[in-house]
This record gives sequence, structure tokens and C-alpha cells, in this order.
Amino acid sequence: MSKQGSVNKVVLAYSGGLDTSIILKWLVEEYQCEVIAYSADLGQGEELDHIPEKAKKTGASACHILDLKEEFARDFVFPMFRANAIYEGRYFLGTSIARPLISKAQMEIAAKEGADAVSHGATGKGNDQVRFEIAYYHFDPAIKVIAPWREWDLKSRTALEEYAKKHGIPVPTSKKFPWSSDRNLLHISFEGDILENPWAEAPEEMYVLTVRPEDAPDTPEYVEIEFEKGDAVAVNGERLSPANLLAKLNELGGKHGIGRVDLLENRFVGMKSRGVYETPGGTILEEAHRAVESITMDREVMHLRDSLVPRYASMIYNGFWFSPERQVLQALIDESQKTVNGKARIKLYKGHARVVGRDSTSDSLFNVDFATFEADEVYNQADAEGFIKLNALRMRIAAMQRQAKS
Repeated sequence: MSKQGSVNKVVLAYSGGLDTSIILKWLVEEYQCEVIAYSADLGQGEELDHIPEKAKKTGASACHILDLKEEFARDFVFPMFRANAIYEGRYFLGTSIARPLISKAQMEIAAKEGADAVSHGATGKGNDQVRFEIAYYHFDPAIKVIAPWREWDLKSRTALEEYAKKHGIPVPTSKKFPWSSDRNLLHISFEGDILENPWAEAPEEMYVLTVRPEDAPDTPEYVEIEFEKGDAVAVNGERLSPANLLAKLNELGGKHGIGRVDLLENRFVGMKSRGVYETPGGTILEEAHRAVESITMDREVMHLRDSLVPRYASMIYNGFWFSPERQVLQALIDESQKTVNGKARIKLYKGHARVVGRDSTSDSLFNVDFATFEADEVYNQADAEGFIKLNALRMRIAAMQRQAKS
């Protein structure tokens, strides 16, 4: 059934792969509308090669490629890392945190081009459809969203390949590696194919950013990372922009096989899904950030912030980056980071990033005069007796009751 007349111009989030190439042609055919392709450069490198040429050959009237690497690191990754946000204790949210920025830029193009619709290539089973569309509606509550995977009858890879062949779409119909991947400055993720068997080990040829830990250098490498107000600003004394700093840590971590994670996660839509991730720079960054926090952050502030991290991480994972609750929580987190100034020393060795030193000349709360095991004159150890008895009072009363009943 033709959808002619329902849409005049649509901006498509376009990667140049099989799915979005077919979607581009499908939008032209089914909606008989103008399609503007758009790709966000978040650090995926050569994957963006020939994107404009592919898009125009497939029917796009224009193609925008936006370099968003610095904005991605500065305004999305770094705020998330101030919270040490890790979903379900293991996932660094590399795909999740990219979606709100991709959507933001897509909506800016739609407004500039006078488009009345936007489209994406997310399936009806995954999290990305939620992340994209909640963000779209944040910027324009009346925007029309076209999600082809929820509309068309192309339900298999074979059907997609047949459609591509029929319409002469210039994309490969076979892949050397059959799993799907998503890459940006923070990570690369893998799903599908052999990973759909949760017992099967991910093949070594899958990994892109990291060497096999067993093949990493036999000599440890030490890296110093400096922080200001919770954000990393320098590596080994060299001040770097957020994107360049993250790229540098990726290089260091990848060389030492750091940041591989294989997990089964709980999708927002209700199913479990297996993903394999490489996050070399992010793994080092999180370890270093916690180290500087440990010497500069008040205990109760840290515990309060940490109690909110699972919820904060779920907000990002589920697509609520632009929600008022995330913004309020971010304000609390950012306030907690004002004293997180200092540097951490991290040892990189065969798949592990381990803190071995931390220092803060301006905001350290560590006082060796109080903490020392040697003789001191600033702490009366006898004071601990009353402290312990007061904290044990409720348990002493309960014990007295038990004794009275026996």
C-alpha cells in the first residue's frame, strides 16, 4: 500500500550498511518522499568512507556527515563518567550514550531542512528504537517517526538481500564476519550470529580494539591521568581535548588487552540479550576516576552518589538522557565532583587496569597523621570505645531481650 502524501521530506540516520541502505530505498519507494541521509562521526573511522556516494546512489537527495567526536566525549561520555555509570555492574553504556547525541543532531538537520519526519534503522526488538524516539520527541513532540522494521514485511537477512539485489542497492550481500557491530570513541559492541549461543566463546577474530590479553606486552606500562572537577584533562602530563584523551586511552588500553566484556544484559523491552564489548579507554578512565574520588570525595557524598548510580545508568540505557530526572541527578553528581581534582597512576598489564597511586595537592582528604599505624598525637584511640558502644546499643538491647526470654 502506497504511503504517498503522508510525508514530504525525511531525515534518515544512515550508516551505509545493508539495513539503512535498504531503508533509504524503501522510504523513497513506499513514501514517495525526499530522503536526506545523515551520519554522525563519533569515532568509527573508516566506516564512514564513501557514505555520501553510497547514499546518493541509493536515492538520497543529500547526505550530511557531522563530526561530533568532541561533543560526544565532552557533553555525553564525560558527564556519564563523573557518575561512574555502569549498567548492571558491567556494561559501560557505549552504544546507549551515543544515541541521544545522534538523535539531537538528526533533529537539528530536520529543523534546518524543513523535514516533517525522521527515520532510523533500529529493530522492533531492541533498545535503540526507544532511545532514538524518546529523544526525537524531546526536541519536537509533533515529529513523525518512521521505523521501517515495525512496518515492512522484510523479516530476515535473506529478504533484505533479495530486496537489495532487486533494487540494485550498492551494498555487499555477504560479510566476512556475520555478527553486527556498533563502534564509537567509547567502545565497539558485537551482537548476533555465534553470540546468540550464550555458551559459545566469542571468536578471537571478532575483537577490533584490543589484542588478546595473553599476547599483550610482558612488561607493565604505567599511565598517569589528571582530573579537574571529575573530568580527565591530561594523560602523562599532556593536556588533551576530551575526544583526543579518550582516543589516547583507547590506544594504551588496546595494546594491553584491556576492556573486553562478555555479558547477558536485560533489555528495556523485556528480553535478555548477549553482547560482547571492547571499552579499553573507558575501563582505564573509570579506574582512574574512582582513584581520585577515593582521596578527594567525602564519604557520605560518595555513598549517596553511589546509591543512585544504578538508577542513573538505567536512565541512560533505557533512553532517558534528556529526561528531567536525569538532568536533576546530573546536577547532584556534578556538585559532588567539584573537589575531584588530582591524578591517578594506573598499571596496565595483560587485560587489567589497576590503580597503584592517587594524589591531590589541592583537595586530598587523606591525612597521614590520623591514618598512620605509627604513634600519633592527633587521635585518642580510647575514644573508639564509646563510639562502638553507641553504635552497638540497639543490638545490645535486642540481646538483653533474648536473654530475658530464655
